[in-house]
Formats: sequence, structure tokens, C-alpha cells
Amino acid sequence: MDHEIGPRRPGAIYQNVDGRFEVLALITDPADAAQLLRRDAARWAVIVRDTLRPDAQPYAVGSVWTDSDYLIRPAKDTYAPAA
Repeated sequence: MDHEIGPRRPGAIYQNVDGRFEVLALITDPADAAQLLRRDAARWAVIVRDTLRPDAQPYAVGSVWTDSDYLIRPAKDTYAPAA
């Protein structure tokens, strides 16, 4: 699961072709992740906010970390997964 999430932990900022995102929360409870992503099943979800859009609202993503994603700012040292 960690290789799918990559360095996306609360406080991290990453960028890809879709935008630049600040990670607000990491949800590792499968039931909560599935509900947030509106799927039948999910192992995790990341709640992000696009920092390039001033009016952006937080939303959940479940996409796997790939080579097209890159880290701009690492996560904060203190990390506790949201259940």
C-alpha cells in the first residue's frame, strides 16, 4: 500500500499534469476510503486541495503514485493516519 500512496502524507505538496496538490489527510481505513471515493472497495484515499486554484475545495483521490507525480514539499514529520 505504501508504494501506491508514495510520499503523500499530510502536509506534503506534489504536482502532476492535473495540478499542484497539498495533502490534507490520508485515510487508511478501507470502509472510509471507499465511501469517500464513492467506490465499492478501496484500500486508502488521500484528501487533497489544488494549490494552483485559489477557490479549490478539498476532495478525495485514490490514484496510485506514478513517475508523472513529483514531490515539491515533503510531509510534516508528525504523521498519524486518519481512520
